[in-house]
Amino acid sequence: MAEKKENNLQTRTVEAKKILLAALEKHLGIITPACAEAGISRDTHYRWLKEDKEYKKAVKELENVALDFAESALHQQIKKGNPLSTMFYLKCRAKKRGYIEQHEVKVTGNMKFTADFGESSTIHTTSESEENT
Repeated sequence: MAEKKENNLQTRTVEAKKILLAALEKHLGIITPACAEAGISRDTHYRWLKEDKEYKKAVKELENVALDFAESALHQQIKKGNPLSTMFYLKCRAKKRGYIEQHEVKVTGNMKFTADFGESSTIHTTSESEENT
């Protein structure tokens, strides 16, 4: 009798995990609305993540669903001619073609300094350092 109850509990747990995984996919991996829809507490979800490697793997694989959604939305914005979306895409995906953001710093004059990263975070100019030695 106890064995039958245990099997029944395991079957219900497996089904509950499937329901929550489907809700997580629908909600792009956002836990609160997925748990609310599935009627499963967040604590249970996190316990399953710790205890069940297969469940954890399935949840991890759902991250790609959200990434695919975001990437698809980005491509739609690019198709609409959104220049910021186009620039973002190129900066992220076309670095080998030279689409990288660079900052040029131009220093003029004879500015020399040393930095002491010991006990002090003070930066001294070269002349101040030489006076202290």
